[in-house]
Amino acid sequence: MPLNIPIALTWLRIAMIPLIVGLYYLPDAWTGSGWRDTAAALAFIVAAVTDWLDGWLARRWNQTSAFGAFLDPVADKLMVCAALLILLNLDRVDSLIALVIIGREITISALREWMAKIGASSSVAVHWLGKFKTAAQMVAIPCLLYWQPLEGVPTHIVGEVLIVIAAILTVWSMCYYLKKAWPEIRDRS
Repeated sequence: MPLNIPIALTWLRIAMIPLIVGLYYLPDAWTGSGWRDTAAALAFIVAAVTDWLDGWLARRWNQTSAFGAFLDPVADKLMVCAALLILLNLDRVDSLIALVIIGREITISALREWMAKIGASSSVAVHWLGKFKTAAQMVAIPCLLYWQPLEGVPTHIVGEVLIVIAAILTVWSMCYYLKKAWPEIRDRS
C-alpha cells in the first residue's frame, strides 16, 4: 500500500467519520447553543475539502495509484452515508432521500467493481452528472448538519433544497451509468 500525502488525506477523511458521528452521542449538556451542529458541519466541510485536495495533489504531484483510486470513493461513500444516517436520526432528511442516495452508492460501487473485473471500467467512468451530484451533497449535508441560520440565511432550507436536487441527480446519474453499462451487462448475463 503506497503512503503519500493524498492517501493520508483520504485516510484522514475516513478517520473523521467517527468524530462527526460521535458528536451526536455527546450529552446534551455538553453541546449547548448549537455547538455540536456547528462542530459536525465544520468537520464535514474539512473532510469534503480533503476530498477535493487529495485528488488535486495526487494529479499535480503524479502520485496517483490504484489503491488511491479505490480508497477515495470508498471514503466519500462512507462519509456521505454516515452523515445521512445522522441526519435521518435527527429527522433532518427524508428516509426516501437517504435510501435513494445510499442505494445508488451501493449499486454504482458494485457496478464499477463488476465492470472493472470484466475489463470494461471505462464504460462507467466518472461523468459530470456524478460530479454535480457530489457537489450538491457536499453542500447540502453541512447545511443540514448545521441547521441554524447563518448571517440570516436559513441553512436548513438551503440544505433541504440541495439534498432534493442531489437525490434527483443521484437517480439521473445512476440511470446514466446503468445505460452505459447495459451492453456489457446484456452480453455477459
